[in-house]
Amino acid sequence: MSKAFLVLDDGTVFEGESWACEGETFGEAVFSTGMTGYQETLTDPSYHKQVVIMTAPHIGNTGMNSSDEESKKIWVGGFVVRNPSPVVSNWRSERTLEDDLIANNVVGIKGLDTRAITRHLRDLGSMRVGIFSNTELTREEMIIKVRKSPQMAGSFLADSVSTQEQYIVPAIGEKKFTVVALDLGIKAATPRSMSERGIEVHVLPATSTMIEIASLKPDGIFLSNGPGDPATMVDAIALVREIMTARVPLFGICFGHQIIGRALGFETYKLPFGHRGINQPVKNPRSGVVEITAHNHGFAVAAPVEGNFNTIYGAGFVSHISLNDGVVEGLELLESPVFSVQYHPEAAAGPHDANYLFDQFVTLMANARVSNA
Repeated sequence: MSKAFLVLDDGTVFEGESWACEGETFGEAVFSTGMTGYQETLTDPSYHKQVVIMTAPHIGNTGMNSSDEESKKIWVGGFVVRNPSPVVSNWRSERTLEDDLIANNVVGIKGLDTRAITRHLRDLGSMRVGIFSNTELTREEMIIKVRKSPQMAGSFLADSVSTQEQYIVPAIGEKKFTVVALDLGIKAATPRSMSERGIEVHVLPATSTMIEIASLKPDGIFLSNGPGDPATMVDAIALVREIMTARVPLFGICFGHQIIGRALGFETYKLPFGHRGINQPVKNPRSGVVEITAHNHGFAVAAPVEGNFNTIYGAGFVSHISLNDGVVEGLELLESPVFSVQYHPEAAAGPHDANYLFDQFVTLMANARVSNA
């Protein structure tokens, strides 16, 4: 096993051992605090161009299987663990974690104190990172290569992860509604959660137009999660404004939430180190209810958390806030059928506290159908 190096763009270098594929890889250094669910993380398109550092020390003991994949490939730019499990001991496992990483050409590194790296990022903020294995580069040369790699701020990545062709996830049981889901990096669990509620989901490419969407006569429109800087999504923001003008029920999560926020006139900004993992506490300030939620976002919406706010689409309010740092985690309009959250209500893997949001979407569409009758 050859030496490998994790190099941050502030010049910090951690030495470990090569794991999975050898070579070089670059991306944004992010940490995930989940103790399980690594397969969902790896196959979540939202992690495109990110090097994921798993805070939990033991990763890989449940192996990999086809049922838990959120897409058809592993998207992470690199994978960092302390102790990969030498034994797979779950009855659902079909392959080892390392086998899948190698099959997807993912450069990994093991044998690092991932909690020390996490503390470093929490103190200094997210930064670019590189993994180098089987290399003859000097420390200075590795740092220079990391500093020349692209930053996440300003990155336009949705086209890289979106479907190129429309596909349909049929309703389970009686079909009650038709929803168009704009694929900005959607997870498989999301349309599945809607199909379980009698929704036929038409998943469309990120470049879809309002004419293409309207031709399907949807009862509602859904904006998915995805990677990149929401400020770069100029066409999607314009599309959302068309949707809100047409008053079609609209539900957005994660990246979709940020795009809705910008369409309403709010700015988005880069968080110091983001929210990732399946144990993030979020509070509904109006009801006082606290949810434990699953997150993966490095940007946030700058909306006022006190009282109502005004937009050209009517008044609204911040429906959820993070209890860790007060970040806006949800938006809702009072006079238009629009709401969004910054987290994953399908939570695969993770807690199910936010499943009710899909039911809220169903209610919104049902009410719109009655109003339009």
